[in-house]
Amino acid sequence: MIASISKAPSDERTKPTRDRFLEMLPFIQRQASRAFGGLRAEAREEMIQGTLASAFCAFNRLVSQGKEARAFASPLADFAIRRVRSGRCVGCRPNINDVMSGHCRRARGLTVERLDHRDAQIGGWSQQLVESRHAGPAETAAARIDIVAWLRQLSRRDRRIAQLLARGERTHDVAKQFRLSSGRVSQLRNELYQNWQQFQAQAA
Repeated sequence: MIASISKAPSDERTKPTRDRFLEMLPFIQRQASRAFGGLRAEAREEMIQGTLASAFCAFNRLVSQGKEARAFASPLADFAIRRVRSGRCVGCRPNINDVMSGHCRRARGLTVERLDHRDAQIGGWSQQLVESRHAGPAETAAARIDIVAWLRQLSRRDRRIAQLLARGERTHDVAKQFRLSSGRVSQLRNELYQNWQQFQAQAA
């Protein structure tokens, strides 16, 4: 006896359902963009993508229950936005011990910061020092203060060059950006190094 093989739903059957959600997608995305407009770009994009995923899962649940006619863009967007704000993400359960989880940060009052941050005083991006096992908290704090103070006493151009070189930018690329020769940037690198040494000696 040969058992019959049941055929999977054809792509043509599911196409109208997919098309319906794709029609609602731009509206849901706009709603999410407005809802999370006050966040930084990286966090905002993460929340928007989480909203789209949550809305799609909610839409699929309605379809599986035969309630596709009740699926509208605005209620789906509102539901998904509330879900994402509460820290509930598609594919994972809320983890109170995961500091990268929005649920954990809200419940415990935690904040996660990037190592690179914008310093309003020097008007540019600076890389925070990573604490060394051999340096105590006081030494680390003093080093951070010294770097900001040293950058502030440089000219605007030299400060920007120092930041780019510290980030590992190539001499050729820095020279091209500031319309200098590669040799001049190499000289500036040495001058900045000597300037830093003198600054540290004066601080000591």
